[in-house]
This record gives sequence, structure tokens and C-alpha cells, in this order.
Amino acid sequence: MMGVRAYWELLELLADGADGTELAKLAATRASGLTPDEAAHWEAATEAALRVRRTLVEHQRREAELSALVDTANDLARLRDPEAVLQQIVHRVRMLLGVDVSYLSLNDLAGGQTFMRVTEGSASALFQQLSLGIGEGLGGLVAQTARPYATPDYFADSRFKHTRAIDTAVRDEGLVSIIGVPLTLGRRVIGVLYAADRALRTFSPEEVALLSSLADHAAISIDNAQLLAETRRANSSIRRAEKVHDQLTALVLRGADFQSVAAAVAQVLDGGIVLHDVAGVELACVGKSVAPPADAVARAQAGGHAVSNGDIWVCAVLAGPELLGSLVLTGRPELSDEDRRLFERAGLVTALLLLLRRSVAQAEEQVRGELLTDLLTAPDRNPAALIARGRRLGVNLAAAHHVLIAHADGVSRARLAAAASGHAALVGVHAEEVVLLIADADPDKLAQALSAAVGCPVTVGAAGPATGPAELAVAYAEAGRCLRALRTLGRDGTGASLSGLGFVGVLLGDRADVAGFAHRTLGPVLDYDDHRGTELIRTLRTYFSCGASLTETKDVLHVHVNTVVQRLDRIATLLGPDWNAPERALEIQLALRVLTISS
Repeated sequence: MMGVRAYWELLELLADGADGTELAKLAATRASGLTPDEAAHWEAATEAALRVRRTLVEHQRREAELSALVDTANDLARLRDPEAVLQQIVHRVRMLLGVDVSYLSLNDLAGGQTFMRVTEGSASALFQQLSLGIGEGLGGLVAQTARPYATPDYFADSRFKHTRAIDTAVRDEGLVSIIGVPLTLGRRVIGVLYAADRALRTFSPEEVALLSSLADHAAISIDNAQLLAETRRANSSIRRAEKVHDQLTALVLRGADFQSVAAAVAQVLDGGIVLHDVAGVELACVGKSVAPPADAVARAQAGGHAVSNGDIWVCAVLAGPELLGSLVLTGRPELSDEDRRLFERAGLVTALLLLLRRSVAQAEEQVRGELLTDLLTAPDRNPAALIARGRRLGVNLAAAHHVLIAHADGVSRARLAAAASGHAALVGVHAEEVVLLIADADPDKLAQALSAAVGCPVTVGAAGPATGPAELAVAYAEAGRCLRALRTLGRDGTGASLSGLGFVGVLLGDRADVAGFAHRTLGPVLDYDDHRGTELIRTLRTYFSCGASLTETKDVLHVHVNTVVQRLDRIATLLGPDWNAPERALEIQLALRVLTISS
């Protein structure tokens, strides 16, 4: 009772949003005056509650970061004024990282400098007017190498070149810890995005990654805003460019799919549009389906502009230096400068769409992977909570599901999981294998489909159906044994459950249907005997017990040898001509022994 009461009180505190200090305080209060056993119950309950609290906080942090990134992308996509875009970027950095100062510098490649463009939280006029030579200071090093740099103590850090002007401005602002990440378009660094504190602070890898994600969105938005500003100066093209930008941005913000965006771009440019991902998989097509030549994509990526390749145009879809995919424009062998810029802008909006889709997919994949891991490693810890988490992801774990494990040697687990996602209610990578939950599964058909999708043999072990977390965990173990059996038997590229492996499945299965195995193996012969009153089963049993000797068999049965031959011919008709092959004969003898035991 003491353990139950401890868990109950701690759960109530967790439900009320209590932090770790409050949980520990309650444990200390309750532990005083208790027996050692009772105190141990409280200590165990408190440790469990603190683990739950940490998990909740981590989930909330990840959800908040994802939500903030999506909000930032949406806000930036709505802005057209370059100044407003820059101000919004540094404001978001300061808010999300909780720093004293955030700022942004842009590169002047002709002058060989990077200069302060916009700040938030800064109090020093000297700092706000600072310019750095490429390679000078932390920001100059970031601009030169296109890599993030973070320092907990700027003045004690010797990794970058200190100058009197830069150090004076940093000291005047009172900054101590600084992180800078590059703003990149294609292979070109256009500036640096910073976050800084006036006290010692070590920036975590998660904070570096978050700032880098913001920089990717920011670089696209800065380029979008600058392109729009240039377009406004182009007289007759202003209204058309704004209309296209609004149309494409609105589509993205409304959650449009790839085909809708491709259709909108095709209509604007009066041609065909084909969108491919970075692996060359076609995501959308309007008009003629054309694969982009690899050298054309490489030239577009290197130059950051659309390139002509024969009678088509190719635009690399980029997020900073990262290639996300490509756009192909058909039916327009000649493009005006205005239409070429519109095509390139379509590539930027497509990059924003791909980034948003990837961010959401990664977050969902992580949540699904965590659910699958908890389901298979600790199904008894809190089954109701597991079922509730599954329901939020659209998976009813209280209903019957088959558990399947897919294995392929020639492809990454991530790619195999992506190929399997369209076939299952829940897919994830657990213990270095791709695990699927499917309501109604045909493992061999799934193996064939996945093999075709990834271009190499995929082997699938299956078990189930199972209902509820505990049964699903047991089925997972059985599916693992089945997968190992398939690979050991040299059946790579196929799929099966233990029941489909014959006597091997009987030997490996914890819950094997032994009687079912016997009837599946000898069913036609059993039915024949039942309907006709014959003795084929007895003949089979005698034949094998006599070492496959026809003479000895006819003596034991007291029949003519021709009768034995006729009965064996009938058995061959019912079971197939290979019934007496070594492997099949072993399976039949095992089934006969099972019948003898169970009768």
C-alpha cells in the first residue's frame, strides 16, 4: 500500500505540473519517520516520477522548437520588405535561444568584408557599426569557412583572429559568449547569424542545430525578400512577381502538396514542371516527365541559378548548401530574364515546402520511433499510456496487428523504413532493424514490394496477429526468430511467419500450433481417409518405419506389394511428387509423429 500511495501522490504532482524540486521535496517530507522498506518505496517512486518529468520536459522542448521553426518560416514567408525580414530573424533568434543580444551580418564580397546589418538587444553604437574583414573575428571565420563556431569565452578563444577594432566593439557591448552560423545560398555565404550572452555560456549542440535551422530559413527568406525588392524596381514585372510570390507562398502556408505547387508554377511559366527529390525520385509532374541530367543539377547547384540544358531548364532546390531536389521546366526552350528569375523563385518556395515537410516528418518519425521502442522494450510498464500514445498517432494498439521485421543488406535502415511507411500502421527502426505493425499482413508480398522499392532483396519475418502491448512484444520476438530462420535457410528476399516455415516453425515457435502443423502437412491424406475409409496414413507410417522398403511394408500391412505401390501413388497425387524428397519426407514424418502423440 505504501508503494501505491507514493506513486499516486507523485502522479498527482506530475499532473499539476510540478517540477523536480517539488517532487524531491515531497519525497523528503514523506520519507522522514518511515521504515527502511517504506523509504525505499518512496525513493523508487520519486526516481520514476523524475524520469517521467524529464521525458515530458524534453518532449515539450522538442515540440516547442518544431512549432517555433514552423511559426518562423510562416512569418518570414509573409514578409516582403528586406528590413522587416532581417528584424524578424534576429528577434526570433533572441527569443528562441534566450540570449542577451542577437545580430546578423551580411557579406560584401567585392569589398572583402562582412558588416553588421541588424541587431536586437545591443546597447553599443560602436558594436552596431562594426565591420569585419573576411577571416577576422569569430564572424569573419564563419563567413570564410561556412561552418558554425561557438565560444563560451570570446576573449580567451584563440581559434580565430582577434583584431583591436573587433575586440574593442565586443568589449564595449559587454559580450562574453558568442555563437555564429553561416547564412548560405547554394555554395555562397551571404552572411552570418549570431546569438550572444554577456556572461559565460556553453552553447549545446541542440542550440547550434536550432540556430542553423533558423539560418537555413533565414537565408531563403532574405534571398526571397531581396529578389522581390529587385523585382519591384523592374516596372512592369512588379505586379506579376508579387502575384506569383503570393500565390506560391499561400499554397505552402495552406499545406499544399507537391503536385499543387508544381501545377501553380507550370501555370505561371506556361510550361511543364517536374519536381524530383535529392535521390531522383519524382515527387510531382505537370506535363512531360523528364529526369534532370546530373551535370545540369550540379551546375545549377554550384551557380545558384537555373541553367539551360538543351530544350529544358533545370533549377536546383537548395537549403543553404544542401541540395534538396530539382525542378525541371519543359516546353520553354527560351526564357526571358524575368521568367528565369520566377523559375528560380519557385525553386526557393519549393525548398521552403521541402524543409517544412522534412521538419514535420522528422518530428513525427522520432515520436513514432520512441513509441515503438517503448512498446517493444517495456510493454508492461504502462500499457494504457502506450495505447493512448498510439491513438494520438492514429494507431489502435488495442486492436489486432501483425508484427513484421524487414531486413536488407544493401540499403540504409532509414530508406527501408521510408519505403515501408506506406504499408503499415506504425513503422520504426528498433534494434537496428525496421519493424512494422500491420493489421492484415502477407509477409511474402510485402517482401516483394519492398525489394522492388529499394532495389535489393528484402527479407521479412512476421508474427501475429497480437493484441495489446504485451502480446505485440511477444510477437516481435517471434518475428525476429522467423527472420533469422529465413536468412539461415537461404530464403533472402522472401517473407513468412513461423507457421509458413513448416517443421522449422514448429521447432522455433513459442506458441506454435502443433496440431495445425500436422493437419497442414497431411491434410489431403487425412481427408481422403475420412471420406473413403482408406488407410493411407497407416501406409505412410508403416512405409517410413520400414525404412522405405516396399517389401517390408507389404509384409507388415499383409497386402500385396502392388497395393502398397498404388497407395503410395495416391499419396503422391495428394501431397505432390516431391513428398519423398529428404526435406519433405522429414516434415511428413514429424507430422505423423505429432498425429500419433495427439491421437
